[in-house]
Amino acid sequence: MLGAAIGGNLMFIKNKFVLFLSATVLVISAVGIPLSATAGPERALDLKAHMTPQDTGPAAQSNLITTSIILKVTHPQKLANFIQATVTPEDEHYHQFLSVEEFSERFAPPERSIRQLVRYLQSFGIRVTKIYRDHLDITASGTVAELNAAFSTSIHEYVKDGEHFRRPDREPTVPAALANLVLTVTGLSNEARFHPMNMRLGRGAYAQLTPPAVAWPSNGTATGVPQEYTVGDVANMYNVNPLYQAGLEGRGETVGIMTLADFNEADVYAYWRDIGLKVKPNRIKKVLVDGGTPVAAGVGDDETSLDVEQSGGLAPQADIRVYIAPNTNNGFLDLFYTAMSQNQADTLSISWGQAEELYFAALNNGVDFTDQLRAINQALMEGAAQGQSIFAAAGDAGAYDVNRVAPFPQFSMQLTVDVPASAPYITAAGGTTAAATIPGIPQLGCPAITISPEQVWGWDYLNNDWASCLGLPPDALFPVGGGGGVSSFWPMPYYQQSVAGVQQTQPGQSLIYYPNYPSTSGAQDLIDLPANFAGRNLPDLSLNADPETGYIVVDCTDFPAPANPFCAATGFGGTSFVAPQLNGITALIDQASGGRVGFLNPVLYTVQQAFGYGRYAPFRDIIAGDNWFYLGVPGYDDGSGIGTINATNLALTYVFLNSLDFND
Repeated sequence: MLGAAIGGNLMFIKNKFVLFLSATVLVISAVGIPLSATAGPERALDLKAHMTPQDTGPAAQSNLITTSIILKVTHPQKLANFIQATVTPEDEHYHQFLSVEEFSERFAPPERSIRQLVRYLQSFGIRVTKIYRDHLDITASGTVAELNAAFSTSIHEYVKDGEHFRRPDREPTVPAALANLVLTVTGLSNEARFHPMNMRLGRGAYAQLTPPAVAWPSNGTATGVPQEYTVGDVANMYNVNPLYQAGLEGRGETVGIMTLADFNEADVYAYWRDIGLKVKPNRIKKVLVDGGTPVAAGVGDDETSLDVEQSGGLAPQADIRVYIAPNTNNGFLDLFYTAMSQNQADTLSISWGQAEELYFAALNNGVDFTDQLRAINQALMEGAAQGQSIFAAAGDAGAYDVNRVAPFPQFSMQLTVDVPASAPYITAAGGTTAAATIPGIPQLGCPAITISPEQVWGWDYLNNDWASCLGLPPDALFPVGGGGGVSSFWPMPYYQQSVAGVQQTQPGQSLIYYPNYPSTSGAQDLIDLPANFAGRNLPDLSLNADPETGYIVVDCTDFPAPANPFCAATGFGGTSFVAPQLNGITALIDQASGGRVGFLNPVLYTVQQAFGYGRYAPFRDIIAGDNWFYLGVPGYDDGSGIGTINATNLALTYVFLNSLDFND
């Protein structure tokens, strides 16, 4: 049906791909990604007092805590090989995805090992309250005294920036007999660690300005107005409309949103209604993980609203499951394991994260949190084995993710990437600035800026025209832009190893604190990242994310009526839009393909090498702009990844791959 609707495109794709297969081998060596492979910081220095919370002493021994214990998958290399087989068209296991029960039987610890762990916990008085369906996550509750004894640690209370929280003063451990079973223990800390990946105009120099009235579409779903774009504009920009014309609207599919904040369902229905979009009624189901979070202004509900508005708007007939967890380490992990062990969502996205190096011991008083990185990736591997396509926002601090929380110039500029986007088994969503004329600010004397062609998003381009009119000092806009770079933790995955343009970590990446800035006296070197490490490169794909060419969001909690009759705000952006947009578009691709297409990255990179760029290709090259360090250049780059997508051509590519029969 889709091929007939598009005409000659499918024939071009078939011919191009056959030519590519004749010149190369589609199956790349099954290197896989062992969970134990890491590249930590070169040296681990204790975090200095300026970033260390105040330790107010041991937590009350009778306090009750709920914790999550993540177990290790068995046969991780076999799991990696199986995932690769599911996305290799000529393999007999192509798209032969597992159920949760099949995954558990093949790759989860045996029940006897789990019973051994349960008995160990019960011997200290700890109660096991839940064992997840995938047998990789166990929820248990106990007092501080019981947990301290079981995990050989000491849970303390801390104060930082007026906020009180708890965390262990040293790394939890288990007896040697359980060491090969337990990957990590979370929940002993309840410190909020993650931030949403959205930004909005209207702050700083913009705050004095009266925002324009929202220009709701009068004909169709698109506005055509930068800073007021809708999902209809996304469909126009990235050639989604032919899929709708072929009857592909996500019917029969389920998109999932993983988030750390609740939201009001009425907001997203209002957004779809106000842009004239017909959507499936009663399509949203909330899944509260670890009790979820309350709806409260300024705590991320705008993030969840936009995630649902964007993904559900691009797949208007799909069902939506919104997984909502508390903003804690165990809440974050339980979010992934809940979504994977339920296996209800065909595609998923997450728009929360933090800088990768914040898991390293050097920035945690010597406590190593990198097992939590492995735990995240392990859940993603389960999702891949089950055929779930998963996307993560790559960050909004350009190539310098850590400088979002360690701001320049009080801290040195340091290249780093964001978690979970840096994980090998997720598709990292980067950001561009759409080709458009950005409105000027007449009140401040700022001229209009024309962007052509679409370019890597980095706000250094605004310095040229607007720094003086906004009254900003040099580098005041640093490091706002699309996240991207090279992981210092994860080795380069097999699907990137033959890709031209991938890079290694740069030398001289030290995070230095200047307590007496602008004087350099007393400078403190907090952490040095490894140089020339061949790590995972990101992003993988990008779409428009710049708030200057950004979007409308409806969120009545933050923009209440009647002062704002539509509860609508303009000038939103961030890679938090790109992840759910790719999520919704992939639901359309699933429908076109007749089922889940699974982990995208291996196919994306192979197809890019086969097709390159052009009218009938699935990708558009981004060869301008930068994210403060990495330039948009021909082919893959760490500013935009492969580039942006032509959604219809990408769907046709998957339809063609599914039609191949290598037994003929």
